[in-house]
Amino acid sequence: MQRKDKKDIHFDIRQQVEPENLQNSAFLNAVVKVYCTHTTPDYSLPWQKQRQYTSTGSAFIIGDGKLLTNAHCVEHDTQVKVKKRGDDTKYVAKVLARGVDCDIALLSVESKEFWEGAESLNFGRLPCLQDAVTVVGYPLGGDTISVTKGVVSRIEVTSYAHGSSDLLGIQIDAAINPGNSGGPAFNEQGECIGVAFQVYRSEAAENIGYVIPTTVVSHFLKDYERNGKYTGFPSLGIFWQKLENPALRACLKVQSNEGVLVRRIEPISDANNVLKEGDVIVSFDDIHIGCEGTVPFRSSERIAFRYLVSQKFAGDVAELGIIRAGKLMGVNVVLNPRVHLVPYHVDGDQPSYIIIAGFVFTTLSEPLIDEECEDSIGLKLLAKASYSLARFKGERIVILSQVLANEANIGYEDMSSQQVLKFNGTRIKNIHHLAHLIDSCKDQDLVFEFEDNYIAALERKAATAALPCILKDYGIPSERSSDLLEPYVDLWGDNQATIDQDLIGSSPVSNLEIGIDGLLWT
Repeated sequence: MQRKDKKDIHFDIRQQVEPENLQNSAFLNAVVKVYCTHTTPDYSLPWQKQRQYTSTGSAFIIGDGKLLTNAHCVEHDTQVKVKKRGDDTKYVAKVLARGVDCDIALLSVESKEFWEGAESLNFGRLPCLQDAVTVVGYPLGGDTISVTKGVVSRIEVTSYAHGSSDLLGIQIDAAINPGNSGGPAFNEQGECIGVAFQVYRSEAAENIGYVIPTTVVSHFLKDYERNGKYTGFPSLGIFWQKLENPALRACLKVQSNEGVLVRRIEPISDANNVLKEGDVIVSFDDIHIGCEGTVPFRSSERIAFRYLVSQKFAGDVAELGIIRAGKLMGVNVVLNPRVHLVPYHVDGDQPSYIIIAGFVFTTLSEPLIDEECEDSIGLKLLAKASYSLARFKGERIVILSQVLANEANIGYEDMSSQQVLKFNGTRIKNIHHLAHLIDSCKDQDLVFEFEDNYIAALERKAATAALPCILKDYGIPSERSSDLLEPYVDLWGDNQATIDQDLIGSSPVSNLEIGIDGLLWT
């Protein structure tokens, strides 16, 4: 994606080519330019949105009236338009589905004129190392179509920067620049072998671009066709450790050079009902897992066994061979998409929030952390964002974002970015639960308990009386987000709220789960 308000241009003219044998190739006509207007939510002031901006990217026609692009190209879109090669007309497009974890979006165009003479692409097989690859799109540096050539450098499970996920990826040395995002990569037969989506930027490396392979694209499309919407790639629900050390394998009574150690299990995953910490997983659907966590891949390659998980769909069952206390056994685990305690992306157009006597409560999310910057959020919340797991379905961290100064909250004006743990003695499960507790409160005082034993008390009637004035003074249209106007439904039960909050974040996850610095979508 090329953001229009960025003026810096880094352009390598040596890799921009359009050979004569490609000039009139039919498959080039299937690649279109995407014009998107974005309006991003303001996570610090959740009742409003940030100033809109525009960006350009690439997409391509796949037939059946649909196009593919990257999810980050149309994130928080208010308007999407596409333009065909050699055409001056821009056509309005609609986003049918977004796969945030795989960074793919499905578009449609209603205009019949757009589809007149439109070419669609054919998908090819997964390429081999050193196979020639051609990346086509509309990067910065010009308005016409651009073609860059290179070879396949590597195929492995890759960290996807936009979705903070790990899926199969193709590394190439062809130039991928801002604006190439969403464009196809072709093999020598003119078949699409993937979607350009990110680059690795580092002073120690150059010409490292990444392509989403057709296996991931196919999974996305099948998911959409099966469910009428995109549900996401599943997760096994565990965190594991390699078993390279012979002494460690002997300690766990693992006889052969295989398997990975289950060191942590997501409480809300099905694996929590089947596996135990200390189990050793030695096979996945009868495919043996090596001590480094890899499985055979094609003829003479190996790949992270997470690849096998990614080939499944939400609700599928995986057959695991495990060693528990020295005994080999088989278990079945239902796979479902991972649910993050601190979301990487916020669903909908508006973050959830509620204002009480100037206290602005919202849900902690990665976009909020990015917007507020790490210094103001605090180390404890940052640690929970990186390491904590949801203990029950629907659990979220609720924070006091800021206090809007008013006579009703004198003495609390400096409080900000603090996690609220309890309201009138009841542990808070999420912001919907907090709103319900406040709405149903009949007590004289509203008492909030925060991290590090901070307490704030408000007189209920005074807080209610002050609210209209606060909303007027700060130009806020509503005291809560639209989702908190809906009736509250308790899906968790009172027993879930009694879990000790201090246990959250006591066990860290690996760097692969947190994300890898240096990967940037284009």
